[in-house]
Amino acid sequence: MPKEILKRLSQQPERYLVVPGGLRDVHVHFRDPGVPEAETRATGAQAAAAGGFTCVTTMPNTMPAGDNAGWLREQIEDASLPVRIAPSACITKGRLGREVADLEGLAAAGAVAFTDDGSFVEDAHVMEEAMRRAAKLGKPVMQHAVVPSLLAGGVMRDCAVARRFGLPVMPPEAETEAVRRDIAICRVTGCALHVQHISCAGTVELIRAARREGLPVTGEATPHHLLLSCDDIPADDANWKMAPPLGSREDVAAIRAGVKDGTLGLFATDHAPHPAAKKQGGFRTAANGIVGLETAAAVTWQAMVVEEGMAPTDWIARWTTGPAALLGEMLAPTEDNFAVIDLQACRQVNPTAFRTRSRNQPFAGMRFAAWPVLTVFNGKVTHDELHDF
Repeated sequence: MPKEILKRLSQQPERYLVVPGGLRDVHVHFRDPGVPEAETRATGAQAAAAGGFTCVTTMPNTMPAGDNAGWLREQIEDASLPVRIAPSACITKGRLGREVADLEGLAAAGAVAFTDDGSFVEDAHVMEEAMRRAAKLGKPVMQHAVVPSLLAGGVMRDCAVARRFGLPVMPPEAETEAVRRDIAICRVTGCALHVQHISCAGTVELIRAARREGLPVTGEATPHHLLLSCDDIPADDANWKMAPPLGSREDVAAIRAGVKDGTLGLFATDHAPHPAAKKQGGFRTAANGIVGLETAAAVTWQAMVVEEGMAPTDWIARWTTGPAALLGEMLAPTEDNFAVIDLQACRQVNPTAFRTRSRNQPFAGMRFAAWPVLTVFNGKVTHDELHDF
């Protein structure tokens, strides 16, 4: 059946784009264990399949934290899911930043990377030890780059809404100084460093300089940081709140340029579901994060292909070979694993139709051209909107 589908799709190349291997996301939160009302592995996997994904990397900021082999087994062992879960594990025990976790044991149990995502490893000595050990294991360290002392409680970048509501502002230095420090540690240890959810121009330039130096430094561009700026925020609406926050229009332009020139070699969603109650009360008190798996293809296609003129093959690479290269893996065989994007779907975002359990996102009502309509994983159709094709 998948072979026949591919053959028939090839007859309409102007409409249907086939993504070999399916989309791959190195940064998702499935809240499992811990907050099942926000998401479970099952509902998160369904959302991923609907978004065209065949493989996702879950983050370990669960409750309890993913710092042990048992947690990893829970992430990996459910073969009934419509996507492959390739989990990351904690850098430090309990994600507390004080003592390096058993990276060797975690790698042996199946961790593809190490991160304390949601928290910055503030102790440079702890980070250096972790990166030395991860380098020996051949695993990347993925850093949530925000220095808490420089963040100073900031919930938004400086913009009209921040000034109107008197909201505390996060300066870009909170991100760039974290990245600057970690690049220095990368230089000493040789460990692959991956900077998560980049939000400002200064970070793009630091990564560009590090890569020119030959250092193994990579970074990811999220759909929301590619499409939206802080100037787009309409009000004190926490559906627009994420960490790091949306940057300026200049930051958006720099991130797009970094994607186009290969400085940022991959996209990632930072899919972060929350129950509705956690997103009430505005920017000061609401939780950080938005859901993004089901809108990821549509949003990144709009930002990079439609608005920036990026070649579709390069767009595909940012969702496939880029993430695979970060984790040192190959793509799965195309005939058994692929996604199909309908470039003429032209739909409006309708959160009530999401497969994820959560609805927290800023895209509701926006219209995008390109949408995933078919996902095939291990030879099985896991999402199908081509019923009459």
